[in-house]
Amino acid sequence: MCRNITALRGLEPAATPEEIQAAALQYVRKVGGLSSISAATKPAVEEAVAEIAAATARLLAQLPDRRVPPKTVPPLRRPEVQARIHAHG
Repeated sequence: MCRNITALRGLEPAATPEEIQAAALQYVRKVGGLSSISAATKPAVEEAVAEIAAATARLLAQLPDRRVPPKTVPPLRRPEVQARIHAHG
């Protein structure tokens, strides 16, 4: 698995739609070899992210509870990331 994609199963509270979307975007960028998204790639990326996010949400809903929580905290839950988001918002 790509080291940059955080495990979302077993989070407390459960993974948010934003966290699922961020993981889907990371996956699409990695598989597509995209360091940035241009106007030419944006429609394909957005479609793929939407499909992968929907599949991920279904997967998480269908998997049994996890016995041990993930070892890492999703980026969107990290204080330094939240501070960056709020600074740009």
